[in-house]
Order: sequence, then C-alpha cells, then structure tokens
Amino acid sequence: MKKLTFIAIIDDDPITVFGIKKILKMTVDVHQIVSYENGEIALEELSKIAKSNGLLPDMIFLDINMPIMDGYQFLEGFIELPIGRDINIDIMTSSIDPYDKNKCLQFVNRTNHKVTFNNKPLDIESMTKIINQSNKNTVISSK
Repeated sequence: MKKLTFIAIIDDDPITVFGIKKILKMTVDVHQIVSYENGEIALEELSKIAKSNGLLPDMIFLDINMPIMDGYQFLEGFIELPIGRDINIDIMTSSIDPYDKNKCLQFVNRTNHKVTFNNKPLDIESMTKIINQSNKNTVISSK
C-alpha cells in the first residue's frame, strides 16, 4: 500500500468528503487527511503553509463546483504559490460537460503540478488508479 503524509480534500459536499476519506483509508496509508469546504478557505490555509515552508499536501482532491470559490478559481491562485515541488491535484466532477475537461487541460499546460480529471463518484478501483499514478507524469483520465 502506498504511503502518503498529507492529503487535502476541497469539496463542499460532506457526503462526498466522507466517501473519499473512507475510500482513501482502504487504498492508501496516509498520516493526515484535511478537508476544506470551498476553494477560498483551502487557498488561504495552503497559502499560509506554503509561505511558512510548512508541510503541503502530497495530493489534493478538488471539486469544481463549489460556492464562494470554485475549483478553477482555487487553481488560479494555487498555481501562483511559491511551492518547491509538484503536487498531485485530482479534479473531481459529476459534470459531463466537455467544457470542464477542456478547462482542466488548460491548467495541465500552465503548471508543473500533476493534474488529473476524474468523474464522481470515485470508487475503490478509480481511487487506486489515481493513487498509483500520483508519482507519474500528468495523466488526464475519466471513468
């Protein structure tokens, strides 16, 4: 089982967050899982961590559609942070609109972070695939 130190989940739906945490516990050995209700809260907290050279997440599971600050707005700010290593960012959505996947591709080309795109809901098989690809080159996938 792969070992990670810190995973962040950015999603406004508590049921989705609960499900992701449960699946993560079955697919990866992780020390800390932190969840944020929206992109604004996550960006503020991760900015503080980055600026103080603290421990940033190994992986971020990011919902697109959230109130206050959506996933794309979060990414706009996050890719500007002074981070000395690549972070795996898994964009999750229930959207079937090709616009969302195309917008994700735009971020892949603008950052060194490893960005993936997956449809909700995530199951054990898809989570295992995401975790196993987390240290490889950027991959865009969907169910």
